[in-house]
Amino acid sequence: MSKFKLKRVGLIASIVLVIVIIGGIFGGLEAKKHQAVDSNDYNKIKSSHVMRWGVKGDTRLFGLISPKTGQSEGFDVDMARAITAQMAKNAGTKIKPEFTSVTTNSKIQLLKNHQVEAVAATMTITPERAKVIDFTKPYFPAGQSILVKKDSPIKDIKQLNSPKYTVITTIGTTAVQTMKQFAPKAKVISMPDNSQALSALESGQGVAVTTDNAILYGLADQNRSTKVVGKPFTNQPYGLAMNKNQPELKSAMNKALEQVIANGTYNKLIKKWFSNVPGLDWRSLEK
Repeated sequence: MSKFKLKRVGLIASIVLVIVIIGGIFGGLEAKKHQAVDSNDYNKIKSSHVMRWGVKGDTRLFGLISPKTGQSEGFDVDMARAITAQMAKNAGTKIKPEFTSVTTNSKIQLLKNHQVEAVAATMTITPERAKVIDFTKPYFPAGQSILVKKDSPIKDIKQLNSPKYTVITTIGTTAVQTMKQFAPKAKVISMPDNSQALSALESGQGVAVTTDNAILYGLADQNRSTKVVGKPFTNQPYGLAMNKNQPELKSAMNKALEQVIANGTYNKLIKKWFSNVPGLDWRSLEK
């Protein structure tokens, strides 16, 4: 091959290389642009007209799978519907809620994996959780209590502070840490969900179940041979959760929450789900 042809081939190769490099740069910028757009959950919700929620499927009153419909039903589910409807109204578009069942142990991971945009699942606002996800303002005034069998001599958390007592909690809740503070001498075992925690109490694996008072009232309503005793010994309100770095979504959800409370929808849902629960002063939950 002549020197002229070699030079021409080299020149063409250089031009091709430059084109590839430039294409890669612009392609990368375009990818980052799309990534930036896609990372805005609020924009995704409005453009897809769908808001994906994580809700409980095992928690009576808040989110429990109905054997008739196969869908989760409860206060949190209805709140998610109300928040979605209000957000749609505020945005001037249609948004449909879609629900995925989550467990206490999986709800944060589903958020981080972007399988849902928000979670309404009896989720206590804690500093530890706030490091990895974000919350709306509190929407439900929960506090930790204890559930025992009706013939139990246990009256409050202080009596459980003994190595002779086993207390049942649910995996992924704040109850284990709270027990270390209020009854550090008690033995603690954890169950996968609330239903199994109740079964463990029924079978004598422990003398008490501890978690949020509203959840315990649901368990007591499910099994009338149990009762909630003592006053709540913590103040652990629930928040609706979303991923971090979603300021537009957080703002939209907070605004919708305020409106749902102001227009009376919140209190209607409180009455719907809690007015018939034995032993619960449901009016104390109203806003």
